[in-house]
Amino acid sequence: MTDDRGSRERARSKENAPAVKRPSTPTPPPAQTITKPTLTEEQVEKQSTAIVEEYVHINDMKEALLCVQEMSSSQLLFVFVRSGLEATLERSAVARERMGLLLHQLVLTSTLPTQQYYKGLQEIMEVAKDMSIDVPHIWQYLAEQIAPMLHEGGIPMGPLFREITKPLVPQGQASVLLVQILLNLCQAMSHKKNVEFTLGQESETGQGGKMALSPAELSQHLGRLLKDKADKQRILDWVEANLDEQQMSSNAFVRALMTCVCQSAIVYDNPHKVEAKQIGGLATVLQKYLNTEQKELQALYALQALMVELEQPANLLRMFFDALYDEDVIKEEAFEKWGSSKDPAEQQGKGVALKSVTTFFTWLREADIESDNS
Repeated sequence: MTDDRGSRERARSKENAPAVKRPSTPTPPPAQTITKPTLTEEQVEKQSTAIVEEYVHINDMKEALLCVQEMSSSQLLFVFVRSGLEATLERSAVARERMGLLLHQLVLTSTLPTQQYYKGLQEIMEVAKDMSIDVPHIWQYLAEQIAPMLHEGGIPMGPLFREITKPLVPQGQASVLLVQILLNLCQAMSHKKNVEFTLGQESETGQGGKMALSPAELSQHLGRLLKDKADKQRILDWVEANLDEQQMSSNAFVRALMTCVCQSAIVYDNPHKVEAKQIGGLATVLQKYLNTEQKELQALYALQALMVELEQPANLLRMFFDALYDEDVIKEEAFEKWGSSKDPAEQQGKGVALKSVTTFFTWLREADIESDNS
């Protein structure tokens, strides 16, 4: 009995004991979706410029498409269109065609909605007439950028022409652009000569379809590039895109280039100084086009004329001579030829200029003597 009662009491004590809770497994928090912050128009423009610069130089279409897709800014892709067209407008014909092909591929892959393309293009069209003052070939350049969109899988000609000409009709420039696009397409089909004859375009252009620029126009365009702090590649691209071989080798071009580069290197202080780093940064551009002794001489005449225009600032010409010699832009023979030149057309300011560089020529001759004795 006692054992039975003890067993029953133990059983009841187990029943009345508090239940031991199992440790619960914590419920993991819901996975958070990481969303990329929305880019501002300014940020899209900055990224667009970087993408276009890299693409134009290395021509990696696949990488460029991926970079545009990764921006995840479908409502601001018109900024990419606008920035890309602006960045390549005054570059080489190759750069403009590449930009057009990239935009075509973006539309083809549905990355770039056609309305975003139209919007970016129309923003350029609205100011194109004003830009033509500084960029006289703007309609030809725009045509080179737009024509690739008419390739298979792009935008049909009818809708494209209707949209891009909307801002141009009030300006009276719509037909000018359309003619240039058609010329571009016909050139691609090897019928350029026939179309030029039909449309009367041949007489307006020089060799290679490029219009001859006056010395004043050359100075204006080169000066604007340097004022915008264009690098040497952009300057070379502009020259290639706008000048034919005859103009590139002309004295007018050499003088305009030398004058603009030297003007960009002047520090207008008291006294004036030369920023040698600027000359060094553009030395390869000067070397490319000052490729004979005669062209180097023309460049020195242009520099002499610039000193006259600036009223012969003290020591400025000598500082330029030092920098040009150090960067191997002007060789010793050209300096000597300039010093002894009696060309009547180049005598204005020559006497003052010669006196200001006496120490330079003294150093040059002493260096020759030391070289001969060594």
